[in-house]
Amino acid sequence: MTTLTQVVGLKQKLVAWRRDFHMHPELSYKEERSAAIVAEHLGRLGFDVRTGVARTGVIGLLRGMESGHVVAFRFDMDALPITEETGAPYASTIEGQMHACGHDGHMAMGMGLAELLAGRRDEIKGAAKLLFQPAEEGGNGAEAMVTEGALEDPRPDVFVASHLWIERPVGSADVRTGPVLAAADKWNCTVRGRGGHGAMPHHTADPIVAAAQVISGLQTVVSRNVPALEPAVVSVGAVHGGGAFNVIPEEVRITGTIRTYEPETREMVVRRMREVVEGIAAACGATAELHVRSLTPAVINDCAVAEVVRMVAQAILGAENVTSRERTMGSEDAAFFMREVPGCYFFLGASNPERGVNFPHHSSRFDFDEDALVHGVAILGRVAEHYLLHAQCGNAAD
Repeated sequence: MTTLTQVVGLKQKLVAWRRDFHMHPELSYKEERSAAIVAEHLGRLGFDVRTGVARTGVIGLLRGMESGHVVAFRFDMDALPITEETGAPYASTIEGQMHACGHDGHMAMGMGLAELLAGRRDEIKGAAKLLFQPAEEGGNGAEAMVTEGALEDPRPDVFVASHLWIERPVGSADVRTGPVLAAADKWNCTVRGRGGHGAMPHHTADPIVAAAQVISGLQTVVSRNVPALEPAVVSVGAVHGGGAFNVIPEEVRITGTIRTYEPETREMVVRRMREVVEGIAAACGATAELHVRSLTPAVINDCAVAEVVRMVAQAILGAENVTSRERTMGSEDAAFFMREVPGCYFFLGASNPERGVNFPHHSSRFDFDEDALVHGVAILGRVAEHYLLHAQCGNAAD
């Protein structure tokens, strides 16, 4: 049975892998060096390796000696277009690129899990499928991998993903059932009026005034239409219009995001946004068009899988260090895997203020306590044992 003590022996490797990835970050769909390292590691351990999935993705498949469950684990690989300011000895060596969300740690945990599984291949009933995914940061790499058959031959029965989480202290985890991360939509609105001289606004239909009122009106969509206990967000991210101090322009462009958990809530929010946008624009003598594009569905944890992960986390970290309360209106394209396969996405505590490791995700000063790597591999390893060594679907404590 995988224990923290056993995985501590891997810590030096985990840290070395993580720091190497951190020093050589690669942006979405450009993770060529990272993918090559992962593929070589998996191949050396005896995994069947498929590369070039969704351009730079890697799949490692380890089949056991007997039939059984197929369990998939996801590890994202991409970095962010951020200039690092941590001052760490292992800081990024590439200007303007940085692992500022913990994906370097995720890859290291995946490689550590691969070592654990390879060492017990003769005991495995079924197969482990390790998915090293490109382009999580806005590139929908998970959707691309699904499209290219990542969930086929063999098809997983269970999917598990974790995320190093700076909002939780190292040595803790959060595992919950139901919604965990929100569905994300991008919306664009164009308000068109009649331009003219800034000194003669009575000859115009001012799209800037209309856009300002549209933005204010959108703030009522959630507050006056969504039940108070149902999470939803409508945010404006950018406004563009005009180019001269004395000219009223022809149009203004507004863009933003919608975040919801329930499809019915999303449909209602989009409908009310369209009514608000078009109605206010008309009242100002202008016209408006709203276009909404779905980016990712919500991440919804399966009750049975989440219960297994929760009990495993409690066994590894102690029940007092495992909660079930984290939800965020952020989004994650792991949802595309979980839309196909019942799964669990959980948060792994990685913050340590005493070491100055508590800057938020996507910050130029982001870092995490590397003890979390050991915790993550121990939890994932025990989850793998539950499904693959003991062929269980029930209680994780058995």
